[in-house]
Amino acid sequence: MQLGDILDDLTLDVATGAIEINQVDTDSRLCEPDSLFFALRGIGSNGLHYVGDAVAHGAVCVVAAERITLDVPVVVVPDSQLRALCAHASATIVGHPETKTRLVGVTGTNGKTTVTTLVSELARALSWNGANIGTLTSERTTPAGPELFRTLARLVGDFDPRQPHSVVALEVSSHAIDQQRIEGLVFTIAAFTNLSHDHLDYHGTMEQYFASKAKFFTVEHAQRAVIWIDDDYGAQLAESTSLPVTRVSRTEASNVVTSLRGSTFFWRDHLVNTPLIGDYNVDNALVAMAIMGELGAEAASIASAMGSVKSIPGRFEVVQGRDVTVVVDYAHTPEGLRRLLRDVRGMVPTGRIVTVFGCGGDRDRSKRPEMGQVVSSLSDITVVTSDNPRSEPPDAIIDSIMSGVLPNATVYRESDRRLAIAQAVDRATPGDVIVLAGKGHETTQTIGDAVVAFDDRAVARELLR
Repeated sequence: MQLGDILDDLTLDVATGAIEINQVDTDSRLCEPDSLFFALRGIGSNGLHYVGDAVAHGAVCVVAAERITLDVPVVVVPDSQLRALCAHASATIVGHPETKTRLVGVTGTNGKTTVTTLVSELARALSWNGANIGTLTSERTTPAGPELFRTLARLVGDFDPRQPHSVVALEVSSHAIDQQRIEGLVFTIAAFTNLSHDHLDYHGTMEQYFASKAKFFTVEHAQRAVIWIDDDYGAQLAESTSLPVTRVSRTEASNVVTSLRGSTFFWRDHLVNTPLIGDYNVDNALVAMAIMGELGAEAASIASAMGSVKSIPGRFEVVQGRDVTVVVDYAHTPEGLRRLLRDVRGMVPTGRIVTVFGCGGDRDRSKRPEMGQVVSSLSDITVVTSDNPRSEPPDAIIDSIMSGVLPNATVYRESDRRLAIAQAVDRATPGDVIVLAGKGHETTQTIGDAVVAFDDRAVARELLR
C-alpha cells in the first residue's frame, strides 16, 4: 500500500506519497523492509533515539514530531497528533479489522484475563466467532497499536464469515489507556472489574490510577459500560460515566457453592455449573455473563455455556498430589492475594495453607510490605521468595516484603524460587494446600538480564512426584 493512501489526511509530495509500505511499527527491532516507523515518545525512552536502528532494519519512512536528518523521508506532524496518526496507519495497513467485529474491552486491577478469556470461550460455546487479546496471548497486557491491529486482523481473518456474531475481548490496562494504545478503537462494551493497590510507581496515587481507568468509559472509546459495583471504585464509576451502564453485583448469584473441583450457583433463575474454582471467579463469571447478555445472548444459553468453559491457565489452577494440593495463581497484588487465600481457606477449613510468593522487581515497591502482611496473616506457613526480580537484587525485594509480615507469623525466606517451592512441599502434611502465587501461567523467570525457563505448575508436579 502506498504511503499516501495510509496517511491520507496529510499532504505529501509525490515521491513520498508513492513509497510502498508493508507494515507499521513503533519498535525499531520489529521493522522489516518497507516498514513505516513511528518515533513515539515512551515512558523511559524516545523513539527518535531508535530511528537509525529502524532504518537499518528496513524502515523506508519515519513519522516523527520533529525534523531529523535520515537517509529516508521523514514526515513531521505535531506531537499531539502522532499517536492518533499511528493508530490510523496501523489500522489502515491491515484493512481496518476493528470494523469487522464487535470489541469488548475489560479493565481493572484483577480479573481482566479471566473475564476476557471467558467472553471469548462463551462466544465460541454459543457457536459465535470469539477471540481474546491480553496477558495470555501477548507480551504486553495491551499490545502497542501496530501489534494490536495486526493481531486483531489475524484473529478476524480466522473467523467463519458465515457466522453473523463475532466478538474480540481485549484486556485494557491503565498504562494502555494513559499511553493511548487503544486509540482508533471503539468498543461495543467497556467493562470494569475492580480497583486496588497496584501500579502506583506509574500513577502515583490511587486517585490518579482510577482517573486513568475512568478515561476509558467515555463515548470516544465505548458505546456501553458493564461495571462491577461491589467495588467502591466501580460504584463511583457507574455514577460518573456518561455511558449507558449495566451494573453487576454478587447479589445476582444465589446458592453459591465453590470447591477445588469447580463452582455452582444460580444466575437469572438458571443453574450455572462451571469448572472455574474460587469465590472471586464467581464474580469474574458474573461480569463475563453480563457482557454476553448485553451482546445479545440468551440467559439460559449463557448459563449452559458456562459448563463448557475451561479453567484459565494460572488462575486458581490446581495441581493435585497424592496427599497435598497445590494451587497456582497469578495473584500479585495485596487484594488479589487476600481474596485468593480467603477462598482457599473456605475450601480447606481443616488443612493448613502454605504460601510461596514474591514481588516483581522494577515495579510498584509500595505494595510489597502490604503483600507481606496479607500473606502472613492468612497463611499458616509463608515462604517469601523471588518472582521476577528483573534488575533488582532479589534479597532487597524480600527485605521489603519481610518488613510487613506479622511478628508472630511462621515465615521463611528463600530467594531461589525452586528451592522455596521445595521447602513448601517438604513442610506440607496430608490435607494441606500449597499456594504458589504471583506468576500463574508464566513459563519464564527474569533475573537480571537473563530470562530462564520456569513454570510453577511444572515444578510443582515434579516435586509432588
